[in-house]
Amino acid sequence: MSLGAEAKIVIIGCGISGIAAAHRLIKAGFNHVRIIEATGRSGGRIKTGKFGNSIVEIGANWIHGPSKENPVFCLAQQYGLLSPEALTPENQAMDVGAHPPWISSVFTSTGRKLSLDDVSPAVELFKELLHESAQFLEGGEPWPSVGQFIRAEVIQRSAEKWKADNAGSLQRCMFTTLLKVECCICGTHTLDDLGLGANGLYKSIPGLDCTFPGGYEGLIRNLMSELPAGVVSYNQPVRCIHWNNSDKGDSQVNVECHGGKVVPADHVIVTVPLGYLKKHHTSLFRPPLPLHKIHSIQRFGFGTNNKIFVEFDSPWWDEDCEVIYLVWEDDDTIVDQVEDVPRSWIKKLIGFSVLKPTERYGHILCGWIAGKESHYMETLSEQELMYAITQLVRRFTGNPIITPRKILRSQWFHDPWTCGSYSYPSRGCSSQDIENLMEPLPSKQTLSQPLQVLFAGEATHPSYFSTVHGALLTGWREADRLLAHYSSAGRSAQPTKSKL
Repeated sequence: MSLGAEAKIVIIGCGISGIAAAHRLIKAGFNHVRIIEATGRSGGRIKTGKFGNSIVEIGANWIHGPSKENPVFCLAQQYGLLSPEALTPENQAMDVGAHPPWISSVFTSTGRKLSLDDVSPAVELFKELLHESAQFLEGGEPWPSVGQFIRAEVIQRSAEKWKADNAGSLQRCMFTTLLKVECCICGTHTLDDLGLGANGLYKSIPGLDCTFPGGYEGLIRNLMSELPAGVVSYNQPVRCIHWNNSDKGDSQVNVECHGGKVVPADHVIVTVPLGYLKKHHTSLFRPPLPLHKIHSIQRFGFGTNNKIFVEFDSPWWDEDCEVIYLVWEDDDTIVDQVEDVPRSWIKKLIGFSVLKPTERYGHILCGWIAGKESHYMETLSEQELMYAITQLVRRFTGNPIITPRKILRSQWFHDPWTCGSYSYPSRGCSSQDIENLMEPLPSKQTLSQPLQVLFAGEATHPSYFSTVHGALLTGWREADRLLAHYSSAGRSAQPTKSKL
C-alpha cells in the first residue's frame, strides 16, 4: 500500500470546504482522513432552519451564478435539489453580475409607496458608479475605498442629473438605501471599509441566482452521505495546532483539542472562518504564524450580514414583488452607517426580500442588515426586536394596525465559531493577502517537512471569496495540493480528476 494512502490527514471544520477536501482525498484512496468539528452539526455557515411550518436559510441563501461553471450548481443538479426553473438554459445564461433583476417596491418613512420609476435616477447612477468601482487596478485607484469613490462621484454627477431640489432630495435618500444594500451584499459595515482597487478581485459567474426548495443543507446531507461513517468527530473544539517550522525535530503535526485530547497528523487542513482566525490565531498555532500571514489575516475584511425573518397574516406588498426597499426621507446625507447605533440601528435595515413561492412559504419576509448595527440587533431580546420591526412596518406602510405573527433572526457575529458572516477585500489589502491566507505552512523557504498545515475556506479563494462555490473549490484545491505532493514524490497513484 502506498505511503500517500496511509498519510494521516486531519481537517478542522466540517463546513463545505472541509467536506469537499475530505471527499476528494477519500475518493483518491487516502485511508486516514478525519474531520474535527467544534459544533454538533455539519455545514458551517450553510444552515437551514424551521420558521413555523417553513424552511428558511439562516446562513447561505443562494447559489450565486447557477450555471455549469459553478460546482455547487453542478452538485445540486446531480443530487436533484433544484427547481425546474433553475435548470432552464435561459436562467443559466443570464449574467446578472451579483445583482439579479428582481421585481422591487419602494416604501418611504412617511408611509408613501413609490414606483421604481420615482427613484430610477438614483438607481441608474448607483449602478453606473458600482460598475466603475470594480474597474480599478490595485495601485491605480483615485480613492482608497469604494465608499469614498462613490460619494465623491455622486456629488459631482448628481448636480447635473438631479436638478429639481425635491426630486434631488428623494434621489439622495434612495442612494443612501442603495449604499446600505451594497453593505449587505459585501458583508461590510460601510463601503468606506471596502478597498477600491481590491474590489475588482471578485468575479461573478453567469446564471440567475437561485435557492434550494428543500433547503441548502440538502447539499450537505448528500455530500455527507457519501463519506464513510465516523469520519467526523463532533463537539471537538481545537485549542492549538502544534507544527514545526525548523529542519530539526518531529515533522508530525499535533492537533490539541479542548479537554486535552491530542490527534497526531501528517497534514492538517484548516477551514475555520476568517472571523475566527482574526480572533484566535495567536493561540491557535504553535509556533505562531509567520508575520506576513498574520498581517493578511488582520488586513482582509470579515463582516456581518444578518437576516430577520418576519411572518404576517396577510401580505402588505404586491403579489409579484420580490424585494422591498425602505427609504428614509430624512436620510439624504449619502452615508451608509448610523451615528447613534442603540437609538437608530433600525435605519440600517435595507428592506426585505419576499420568500417565494407563497404556496410554500405563506407570507414571510426576510429583512437584511449589515455591520455594527447588525451586531447590536443580535443583542436585543426577541420582544424588543418584534417591537422595532412592528413600528418600522407600520411607519413605512402608513398602516397602524399591521402586526407580525412571529420573528426569527440570525446572529452570526456572536456565534463563537464564525464571529461574522463572510469576507470582503478591505481597504489597504490586495490579491497578495489572499495568496498569504492560502499559503501552506511552513513557508517554502524553510527546510522542514512541507505542507504540515494547509488553509481552505471562502476567504482563501482569489476571486470567489464570500461564496459557497468559493469555499467548495478551496477544499478541492487543498486536497489536490496533497494529491500532487504524494504523486510528485512517487508515493501514490496519479490524482483522480473530478467529473465536474
